[in-house]
Amino acid sequence: MDTTSHRTHRLRRHVARGFATTALALAVSPFLGADALATDTLAPGEYRWHPAAAPSGPMVAVVSIPEQRIHVYRNGLRIGLSTVSTGKPGHETPTGTFTILQKKRMHRSNLYDDAPMPFMQRLTWDGIALHAGRVPAEPASHGCVRLPRAFAEQLFEATDKGMTVVIADYASHDAAVVTPEERAPVDPYSGAPVRRGLRGFFDRVFAGEPAGDAGQTLQAP
Repeated sequence: MDTTSHRTHRLRRHVARGFATTALALAVSPFLGADALATDTLAPGEYRWHPAAAPSGPMVAVVSIPEQRIHVYRNGLRIGLSTVSTGKPGHETPTGTFTILQKKRMHRSNLYDDAPMPFMQRLTWDGIALHAGRVPAEPASHGCVRLPRAFAEQLFEATDKGMTVVIADYASHDAAVVTPEERAPVDPYSGAPVRRGLRGFFDRVFAGEPAGDAGQTLQAP
């Protein structure tokens, strides 16, 4: 078999494997659909917290500004989902990759009238943090990410300093990160997006990288 024919054969074999993996995912999707749809059924101030889904492993959180949600993952699986309130116009919450720099069970704002910030987890030294607060149906903070109090307490107990937090909107990240699902869309250590499913599969094939299969997860370059 010449080189061209061999490459064509390999590509067809990889594509077939990818479609087989996708077919399997579609077959089990009805069992996952109810949980995935729950993202859109949370009312302001509501949350879900299921730490038993992944009792151990590296954690990462993704805050979606368009969704006004925070998704919390451990060992690659979502264990928490909550409504949030991010920065209002003129005080927009910055996007990017952050780490938890400081944790204080009770903190008061140095910038805004000594306002209480329970279960504060600092992301920047100039005033951006995760903390418990009022969570209406729209962005309403001065830049912090407000969380429902009960969720903020449980998240506070689960995290460690140094944990990665990604804050995303459509200007900063792809849709896979802005509207994440049950599996973590970012690497827990670097916060870089991961490529998964058919999109990642074909990206790897045409980039000349090891293709693996459509269920494989690789960190994006």
